[in-house]
Amino acid sequence: MTISEVARKVGLNSSAIRYYERIGILPSASRISGQRRYDATVFRLAVVRRAQRVGFSLDEIRHLFCGYQEGTRAEARWRELTDRKLTELATIAAQIRAMQALLKRMKSKCHCSTLDVCGKAILEKDALCEKSSCLEVDFKF
Repeated sequence: MTISEVARKVGLNSSAIRYYERIGILPSASRISGQRRYDATVFRLAVVRRAQRVGFSLDEIRHLFCGYQEGTRAEARWRELTDRKLTELATIAAQIRAMQALLKRMKSKCHCSTLDVCGKAILEKDALCEKSSCLEVDFKF
């Protein structure tokens, strides 16, 4: 298949396919009369698209294809990368929950008349926490 046929089949631009070749996610295509020709690349691109949809970066996708000993089964590759991604997402989710809690506290506890007063309260709270090694001091917010 030509690059435009592959692009249509998988829903990508030809430039994306060329980029994936350049960064090593796809092997270099063979050429016939100067035109790139693809065969099993369509299947590899289906994997790339799925991996992108579930949040894998291009570096992680390159690792999926190139970061394992030859012969490593796809299921083992997916399992390892998925475990890492789930750990990463759990960390991000915890950070989001902490940010939400802080925003809720700020919303309910801030009664400052100006941003300068607000900034002063923030600095005082931070200084108090540094001295006492506290995790939570309910000083303003």
